Amino acid sequence: MKTGSVDLPLHPGKCPAWLFQRMKPLAREISLIIIDDFGTIELLLRLADPTFFQALGCVLGFDWHSSGLSTTTCGALKEALGPDTGVCVAGGKGKTSRKAPDEIERDSGVFGLDAERMKRASYLSAKVDSSCVQDGYALYHHCFFFDEKGNWTVVQQGMNPANKYARRYHWFAGCQHPVPSFVDEPPESIAGIPEPETLNLVSKISEETRKASLDIIKDNPNHLRKYLDGQTILCDGDCAFTLPARHEILNCDLTKKDWEMLHQAYELQPKDYEELVSLQGMGGKKLRALALISKLIYGTQLDWKDPVKYSFAHGGKDGIPYPVDRGAYENSISFLRDVLMESKNNEKERALRTIARIVPIKC
Repeated sequence: MKTGSVDLPLHPGKCPAWLFQRMKPLAREISLIIIDDFGTIELLLRLADPTFFQALGCVLGFDWHSSGLSTTTCGALKEALGPDTGVCVAGGKGKTSRKAPDEIERDSGVFGLDAERMKRASYLSAKVDSSCVQDGYALYHHCFFFDEKGNWTVVQQGMNPANKYARRYHWFAGCQHPVPSFVDEPPESIAGIPEPETLNLVSKISEETRKASLDIIKDNPNHLRKYLDGQTILCDGDCAFTLPARHEILNCDLTKKDWEMLHQAYELQPKDYEELVSLQGMGGKKLRALALISKLIYGTQLDWKDPVKYSFAHGGKDGIPYPVDRGAYENSISFLRDVLMESKNNEKERALRTIARIVPIKC
């Protein structure tokens, strides 16, 4: 299931080396305690919760409101976890995200998992958030977490250069409860800034549009030209604007390369919308054009609503709300490591559980 997303301001700069070197062991100890008490699936479930992930990033000492919280927390977790913990992490930020398929192939072999199934989940989750949920955010970070049983979580992030914000998306699927469809109403809860125009092609409202889009692509794409081809009008001076040959302005005129892609899709005859979305080159522009044509011809509904929730323990990297206390940070790592190494009847663990019950959480 798709579990949610978070919007964060884009911040420049890098995580200080001294902080990242502490984030890794603290992330490992927290993760191992969760795994030891509840199993690997519980860790994946929590990482798929936008609020828990945000709180974890804060506990690790990163800026609570920064886009870097996502990428740095995922980076720390990737170095902290591995086959020895029962959970592996593939992908990352920028070019590293493209390594996800190879890293999934490598580590899934250690666990004896179906690598193709895992790679497909990684690919489709990214494709949906980049092309089917058209909210203005371009993905630049993708991390795929999976355990030895085949449960997986995706944490990925996109940026919007117009408003200088980033949006984080979360997915989860259990090996016993696989995703029934990546393109049919994946559950989500988004925390962040509402966007005035978001085309959600995977919502229930857009169901008939998905069906009509598939029907259109299975027909000869040349039949669409009367709806999509436009012409440029030149005025006196430097004025130039484009008027479409159709009545309704769809804002999705296609290039020659786009038309070639539609013809390729027509020749492949995808069996369903998920297969259509998974085609290489079938990006947001083409899917948007098909959706708008579906509305124009068949009167199908489109969902334009942006589906749109947030802790401190060690301070923040930039000294807000207060500087990171390095001594307290080291004590936290040692304390959690001791809890994990000692028996479950240990007084420290019972004390930790008691504190968790009686101390109110302030967000």
